[in-house]
Amino acid sequence: MEQEETVGDLGQSVGYVLKQVQAALHTAMDEVLRPLGLTVAQYACLELLGRHPGLSNSELARRAFVTRQSMNLVLRRLQDRGLLTRPEHAAHGRALPTELTRTGQSTLREASVAVRAVERQLFSPLSQAQQLRLREDLATLATAN
Repeated sequence: MEQEETVGDLGQSVGYVLKQVQAALHTAMDEVLRPLGLTVAQYACLELLGRHPGLSNSELARRAFVTRQSMNLVLRRLQDRGLLTRPEHAAHGRALPTELTRTGQSTLREASVAVRAVERQLFSPLSQAQQLRLREDLATLATAN
């Protein structure tokens, strides 16, 4: 009978260490986004809309890794702050395409600079070549499923 392998030492578990890095990144992003009045999910939404105007709630939720219900709250709060616009009624189907306002674009620029500084700091122990390799390896894993 073949013996099943357990995770073993968590310090040697790639998944556990990856989760530690993700948690550190999230915490650091929270700290720099809070003064801008943004959560990480709200920032992700702004970043996605800055690159892909008109995305639907469902597509935003999928790309930001949150539920549609959570994204609906994110969108409502950003809209209340005047950072984005959504039409009252869908032109086609049920999707309400969302776009950033000028204030939203300005807020996104400021948040994006702050988040990039966090990334630079977090990954500074790695050389540029190591960072590129890590990004490529993680992208390979992300698309493997």
